[in-house]
Amino acid sequence: MENMERITLYHGSKSGIRGSIAPVSREHCDFGRGFYMGTDRIQPLTLICNYPKAKLYTLSVELTDLRILDIEAGLEWALLVAYNRGKMDFAENSRIYNHFAGLCNGCDMVIGYIANDRMFVVLDRFFNGEITDLALINSLSALKLGKQYVALTEKACGKISILDEQVLSEQDRNQLKRESEANRSKGVALADEICRKYRREGQFFDEILEAGE
Repeated sequence: MENMERITLYHGSKSGIRGSIAPVSREHCDFGRGFYMGTDRIQPLTLICNYPKAKLYTLSVELTDLRILDIEAGLEWALLVAYNRGKMDFAENSRIYNHFAGLCNGCDMVIGYIANDRMFVVLDRFFNGEITDLALINSLSALKLGKQYVALTEKACGKISILDEQVLSEQDRNQLKRESEANRSKGVALADEICRKYRREGQFFDEILEAGE
């Protein structure tokens, strides 16, 4: 996919960006190792609010000539997150494992929904076999998820420019901690409701992996 757009995105850093922007996040992130940016300004803030040297960056990103995988919210998205978080390792070399292992090959950037504080709870319940795929998909439509753009290559990182850098005050960080905890509590309540409603419908995570062998 080629796109001539230039978009504004946000990135939260625990201690600030040093040197050039590079695809060097920890390995077990939603879409693998890369440089993560989001459309929602608040979401990255909740990830860095526990760090006194945290900084929020406003970025301009040019998408021209990049090979982009744009994945919609749904089971495919959830299983790609599962693969990248190491939740599929026990099914290594199966057909479904190999599909997701190669899904991002050759891509400069992945665009997909963010597993925010509320969705993280629901995803974990799905991975742990507590809710079915139908419960998961219904929860996706119930939550307002922002999108994340992940630069996987040096080429993609080279198209990112910093527009603004903001240092978070202690007061800002404390407020964000409260918001993050409230969002997670809402996620737990939502997951409980969905689990009860769809407890006998759909497939569980291990059943999907077994079927994909």
